[in-house]
Amino acid sequence: MSEPIAFGSVDAESVDPFEFKNQFFGGAIEDFYPRMEEVQSLCPAHHGSISGLFGLAGIDTLLADEEHQVSVLSFALADQVLKDPSTYSSVPLYDRTLRSAIGETILGMDPPGHRRFRELIQPAFTRKEMERWEREFVVDIVNSYLAPLIPLGRADLATDFAFLYPIHVTAIAAGLPVDDFDVFYRDTALLTNVAITETQRLAAGERLGSLVLRLIAERRADPRADLISALIRAEFKEAPDAVHHTLTDEEIVAFLRLLVPAGAQTTYRALSNLLFGLLTHQDQLDAVRADRSLIPQAVEESLRWEVPLTMVFRSATGDAVVAGCPVSADDVVNVSVGVANHDPTRWDHPHEFDIFRPAQLHHGFGSGPHTCLGIHMARMELRVAVNTVLDLLPDLRLDPAEPVTAPHGVIQRGTYHLPVVWHVP
Repeated sequence: MSEPIAFGSVDAESVDPFEFKNQFFGGAIEDFYPRMEEVQSLCPAHHGSISGLFGLAGIDTLLADEEHQVSVLSFALADQVLKDPSTYSSVPLYDRTLRSAIGETILGMDPPGHRRFRELIQPAFTRKEMERWEREFVVDIVNSYLAPLIPLGRADLATDFAFLYPIHVTAIAAGLPVDDFDVFYRDTALLTNVAITETQRLAAGERLGSLVLRLIAERRADPRADLISALIRAEFKEAPDAVHHTLTDEEIVAFLRLLVPAGAQTTYRALSNLLFGLLTHQDQLDAVRADRSLIPQAVEESLRWEVPLTMVFRSATGDAVVAGCPVSADDVVNVSVGVANHDPTRWDHPHEFDIFRPAQLHHGFGSGPHTCLGIHMARMELRVAVNTVLDLLPDLRLDPAEPVTAPHGVIQRGTYHLPVVWHVP
């Protein structure tokens, strides 16, 4: 099971890479959680893939046959697996799916090597740094998308705003030229879609690599207050050898290749899901509109209720047992953080969106050493977006003339159309 997986044969030039990726990750499935509740109630771990339960071919069904997969469904078991990289490694599956197109990144490492990379990259994403981003450009970016919509009185907040805003933030933060945004975004969508031909995925990686290498050379000569400059400066002094570690150019390139699909696309889905949750719960929307201090807890509840990426994958390093379910060496372990976030033993009425439920840790950002590096970035982007939407679009509500589409998908879940109307003064 160590060989690269069989990549798809879809021609990237003939499809919309974003729509195709949504469909490949089970985009048509709306009743995901009710179906998984049935499975979860039988056992918190079971043999087989999750896509297979819905009769779909997904990334999990490509990783291994049904006999060599175990799916973990409870909060406690998900936490156990994600916090035990010595037993459940992220490296083999990264090697077989993403390394050839993206390169060496933190996702393809386990401790202790993982720690060096995290220590080098984490300072670029601190809460203090996100406060600077917010002041210097994030609020302006949100306004630039929403201001032209104000006199229209109606829009699709998913396609007209949520889809575009996070990539703009990421690109500005990284220091990318504005003219390159569209190509940058499309290529990163190709990189992480294993249904696209490997040749096209590698070509997308090469294009991104050339762009970022050019910017690295420019920033080494003329540093700026952007992410690439920060990564060039990053230094980590590791005891006991006191060696000063830095990132190579190729490591910076690989990180930028990873950042957009890991950050911008998940934030897009998280934001559209959050707005859907509020717009379909008028009392909670009214409460947030009246008291903006409620926005952070609305963000956390949304990430619990409809996490953008419902699954992460690990490979067993040896024989193990999970909740009585035997796992063999090299088996794929599907950690369903989405189902874990709906664990009825941890949350009352877990399928309901309720920003007033007691705060508890969720797995919206993962757990263990691979907990999301951009956790402060995502929270900031979501908070600023919701706050500004409520400021600029008075009496915001779902468009009664358009059908409402709830979050859907199996491995990715998003609200891909969100038609709304508001009062125009």
